[in-house]
This record gives sequence, structure tokens and C-alpha cells, in this order.
Amino acid sequence: MSKLRTQPYRGTRDFLPEEMSVRLQIFDKLYRVVETFGYVRYDGPVLEPMELYEAKSGQELVSEQLFSLIDRGERRLALRPEMTPTVARMVAANRGALAFPIRWYSHPNCFRYERPQRGRVREHWQINVDMFGSESPGAEAEIFTLIHRMMEALGAAKEDYLLRVSDRMLMETAFRNYPEIIDEQMKLVFSVLDRWEKVEIDVSRKVLAEAGLSDLQIVRVEEIIGLGLGDIVEIVGEEIAKTSPVVSILRDELIQDSISFDPLIARGFEYYTSTVFEVFDVIAENRRALFGGGRYDNLVALFSDERIPGIGFGMGDVTLVNFLESRGLLPQPNITADVEVIVGEGGALRPVLWEVLNRLRKAGLRTTTPPEQQGVGKQLKRVAKRGIPVVVMIQGNEWERGTVIVRDMNRTQQSEVTLDALVAVIRSIIATESLT
Repeated sequence: MSKLRTQPYRGTRDFLPEEMSVRLQIFDKLYRVVETFGYVRYDGPVLEPMELYEAKSGQELVSEQLFSLIDRGERRLALRPEMTPTVARMVAANRGALAFPIRWYSHPNCFRYERPQRGRVREHWQINVDMFGSESPGAEAEIFTLIHRMMEALGAAKEDYLLRVSDRMLMETAFRNYPEIIDEQMKLVFSVLDRWEKVEIDVSRKVLAEAGLSDLQIVRVEEIIGLGLGDIVEIVGEEIAKTSPVVSILRDELIQDSISFDPLIARGFEYYTSTVFEVFDVIAENRRALFGGGRYDNLVALFSDERIPGIGFGMGDVTLVNFLESRGLLPQPNITADVEVIVGEGGALRPVLWEVLNRLRKAGLRTTTPPEQQGVGKQLKRVAKRGIPVVVMIQGNEWERGTVIVRDMNRTQQSEVTLDALVAVIRSIIATESLT
């Protein structure tokens, strides 16, 4: 019988302890920042009805990227490719019990049938941050500020990335007024915009022509996406412009951090109603969108008669780790125990070992002990190989005096310590090591 493969399914990843340690350190920093803005964590099912994504997520995702299945009751299901439809469903289901605006975040794993490459896999994790119940530009201002604080927490400098924003409502009006794009063509125009920087210009022009745009209309589309915010406001008119949160933020300087208006930011999902944004890596070898989001004021209305506006973003782990790695910002793995407790030869003191272990573990120190009895010298060599910084040795004479031996493995120094002082001494050694 042939052996089973040891490699994971294509597009998914194994995370060994070293990698998992790095990931947890990254995400823990992000959780702390998000929660300082008042967001609370939720979660939802990994399986959802297929129609949840067919309704608004976009044809490309549904037809090409969904992992779908039919259960034994003949129900059509999909592994979630994104979290926004799920959170909109949850808000709709519980709207009577919620005090708006609400601030929620999650960290789901999501699945898409992608062609695996740098920045794209078939299973990924992303931090989703959403605010529901406000149409004020202040919601955008908070989200944009939060993004900057999250990037700062990871060690990123302001010149390392660019927050590019647009407004689909504003751009849609501009396309109606100037190239006179009709409703049937608008969806495809935004789809072309979303890929504008990823494909050759002739390819984009060909797709627009096949959608029925004339040469003059195509020229005008290209003109519009090269304009600044002031010129686009002139095309759409002041009455429309003053309803745009993006215009309000830029005109009134609602945030202290920089954002860049960019008509090319369209986002692929069809549920976005106005504000859309993406965070871009500016380094040459990794120039791409890291993550993005936008405003979806009508998504909850798919599930109820009540309109509840929403805005949010999803920050994926793959592109984020690439960003940090390219700048030397990844934290170091931290998988060694803080302390190992060993018993002197003979094993007579083995029964008192648990008293010391419990004391250290209750204090929050990562504490191990060898499962089998060995000589002290052999145990110390094994501890040194594993990189554990502190060893506590329980030996007969010292234990009779109510003390143990604490050994600083990196300095090969040791001292006799009372049980009451044990935790403080170990923490002092560990703190000294972290500074060197």
C-alpha cells in the first residue's frame, strides 16, 4: 500500500510552531489596536448558503472562486470566501437587539479557488473590521485612522504604504455625465477599473469596446480615471459631491493621517455603494494591494426591510506577511519555554516537583519538566540545546532549607533561591535576556 502524501492540499499551508509564533505575535498587536477603538470580536460559520454570495459578491467570485458543495438535504453551500456577507446577515438577524452604531471585528479563515502564487493562496486568514449604523463621514475617518494605527503597530513607516481611496457613487455619476455610460455597461466598467493596473491597456480597451463603448467613450473613461478630485467634482456637480464621504474627509481634513484620492480604486465586490479604499505596498518588488474595503450601505437590506449602512475592511495574512518580511519587520519566533524544572539524581524529591511546577505555572511562566528521570548533566545539555533560559534544580540539601537552585543558562550562573522569591528571580533573568 502506498503511503499518503505529506504535503498539504495545494494553496493551503501548514504552520509549524515557529511560523505560528510569528503569526500570533502579528495578530495580537492588531487585535490590541482594533480593541482600543472599541471594536468587539465575533465569529460566524465557515459554511454559508450559496445564494449569500450570488446575491452581491460578484460573478467572478461565484463562478470561478467558490468552493461549493451540496449537502445531503440537497442544499447548495459554499465555504466562505469572505466575511462581509456573513456579518451583514448576522446584523440583520439580530438588529432588534443591537444598539447602533456597532463596531465588530473577526479573524476568519476564508477559501477561494485561486491559482496559487505570491500573495494568493486557496485558504487564508484575514482580520475583518466593520462598523454598522452610521452614514456619517466620521465612520470613514475612524476606519482610515484605525488602518494607520494598525500599520504603525506592525512597525511600518508612513512612507512604506499608501492608503488610496475613491467613491464609486462619485465615479458612477462621472461616467454617466461625461462618457454617458448606461446602466448595463456600468458593472463592466468598474470591473475593468479594478484590473486597470494589472493588465495591458489594449486589453482593457478591447473589453470596453466589446461591452459596446464607442472609441470616444473609451477615451473619456481614460480621461476621467486620470483626473484629480477637484476635476471630478466639477463633472458630477456640487450637489452630488457634497454627499460623498470621501469629498467631506478631504475637504474638511477630518483625519490627521494622509490618504490619496485615486479614481482607479474600484474594488471587485458589487455590494460597495460609495467609499472604496485599498492599502498599497510601495516597495518595487512587492507593489500591490495589501488589503482594502469600503462602504456597503445596502447589504443588510438583502436580509430585511431595514436599511443599515455599513463600512469595513479585511486585512489578509498572506500579503501582510509578505509586506513585513520585505522590510525586516517580522517578529522573531518565541517558542521556547521560560523555565525547566529538574530534580536531582535518585528521584526521591520527584513528589515535590509538582509544588514548584504549579507555583511557576500559576504565575504565568511557561514551564516544562522532563518526562523521564535522567542525570543532571544530561538534562542541562538538553535544556541548553532547546534554548530555555532558566533551569530550576530541586536537590536534597537545598530543599531541606526551603530553597532551590536557579541557573541562568546563558550566563552559566546559578544561585540558591527561596520559593517565595523564585518567580521574581526568574522574571528578572528573562527580562535581562530580552534586553541583550
